[in-house]
Formats: sequence, structure tokens, C-alpha cells
Amino acid sequence: MEQNTSNNGLKIALGVALVLFLGTAFYTFDLMKKKNETEAQLKAEKELVMTDLSNMAKQYDVAISENEIANTNLIEARSRIQGLIDSLQISETNVKSLWQYKQKYLNLQKEMDFLLDENDKLKTQNNLLSTSLDSTRTRLEERNMFSDSLLVQNSALAEVVENAAVLNAVNLKGFGVIERSSGKLIPTERARRADKIRVCFTVAKNSLVQAGDQELYIQVIDPNNNVMGVNEQVIFGEKALNYSLISRFNYENASLNVCEFVATVGDDKFESGRYIVNVYNEKDLVSTSEFTLK
Repeated sequence: MEQNTSNNGLKIALGVALVLFLGTAFYTFDLMKKKNETEAQLKAEKELVMTDLSNMAKQYDVAISENEIANTNLIEARSRIQGLIDSLQISETNVKSLWQYKQKYLNLQKEMDFLLDENDKLKTQNNLLSTSLDSTRTRLEERNMFSDSLLVQNSALAEVVENAAVLNAVNLKGFGVIERSSGKLIPTERARRADKIRVCFTVAKNSLVQAGDQELYIQVIDPNNNVMGVNEQVIFGEKALNYSLISRFNYENASLNVCEFVATVGDDKFESGRYIVNVYNEKDLVSTSEFTLK
């Protein structure tokens, strides 16, 4: 009887122990399951925070790349985000640390919103300034072009005036003459009978030329291509001119008729052939003519 009672008590104790073991095992399994679920959730949330931080860093990279001059605030904020990413990668995954990183992320998000907004304002101001500078540069270039154009026009005008402010000889004629003892002159086409060559021309009126003593160079070339008269040379810059005589006269801003004479050297006679008469205003040929002695 006592032995049966003892066996029943043992069975009951074993049953209670089994129930407790099973309960403990079930509780332990449930804790492990919840732990794993929590760790998986924390890991997923950590990845989300990492992704958000990476996206934030990319936004800063874009903003920094769009600035020709580096924005110090953007660079420093980008550096702080990278530091937070590096720290999060090696941190323990727990509720407390993840919450702290989320808070830092939110603070950085607010900072980024502010900095990017300021950066957009600066870009707008820079664009307006650049547009203003381009407009100013365009106006300056147009003004310089206008000034250059005026300078060219003034230079051209000055050159025209300078070229126009010269005496011209018109109605130039050359011919042989017989000179009588009385001073009377008789035109002739006979070379042997001619005593001198007479050159006549009209100095044209030119209001651009200053009144006063003026001179023109007369050049008479004989049939042998020799310069008659004094045949002296004068230099104008790089050009040399051999002339027969210098015609000097007083110019009073009115048309003036001028006649000059060219003779042979000694007792030489004029040769038959074509004679050329040129009139120069310094180095510039202003009139030319020719005649023939038989």
C-alpha cells in the first residue's frame, strides 16, 4: 500500500516536471523567435536609415557639383553624413542606438533642407548676377565696337581729308616755243626751231589747302627718257623724284594759271619725238600730259 502511494507521488512529480520543462522550452522558443524577429526588424530599419543617409549624401554631391565655387557649408554637411554612415555601419544593432541614429538623421535632414534652400537662392542670385554681367559685358563690347568703328571712320576721314588737302593741276599742256628777242613767244612743233618747252597748267581751287606760298614739281622727259632741266633729285620717304624744275607760286584759295619754261643744256637742240610732262605734289603725281616735236 505504501509502495503504491510512493509510486503515484513519483509519477505526479515527474508529470509536473515534464509540464514545467515543456513550458520552459516553449517560453524559451518563443523568446528566441521574438528576438530573431526583433533583430531582423532592427536590421531592416538600419538598412533603411543607411539608404536614407546615402540618398542624402547624393543630394549633397549634386549640389556641390553644380557650384563652380565650392560651398563650404555643403562640403562640411556632406562630411558629417559620411561620418554618420561609417559609424552606423560598425554600430551594434539595438533599439537605443538605432533611435539615436534616427534622431541624428532627422537633424541632418532639417539641416540639408535649409542648406539646399540657401544654395538654390545663391544659385538664383549668381544666375541673375551672371546675366547682369553678361548684359554689361555685351554693352561694353557694343560700346567698344562703336568706339572702334568711330575710330576707323575718323581715321578714314582724316586720311580722306589729308589726301584731299593737296593742290591739283588741271589742263596740263606742254609745247615747244620760239622766243623772240622782244620776248614774244611763238608756239612750234619743230624740234630744231624750238628754243624752250613751255609747260602750262591750272592750279585747281581747293578750300582744304591753306593759302600762302606753295610749290609743285615739274618733270619733263625727252624722247630718250632723260629728265630735262636741272634734273635734281628730292627724297620723300622711300620715294625719290627727279624733277626738271620747281614751280613756286602764291596760292590764295582760288584757281591759278601757271606757266613754266624748260630749256636744253648749253647749245643743245631739242630732239624730235615724244615728250612727257608730269606734275607732282611732293611724291604724288597729280597730272600728266604729252606732246610731240617733229
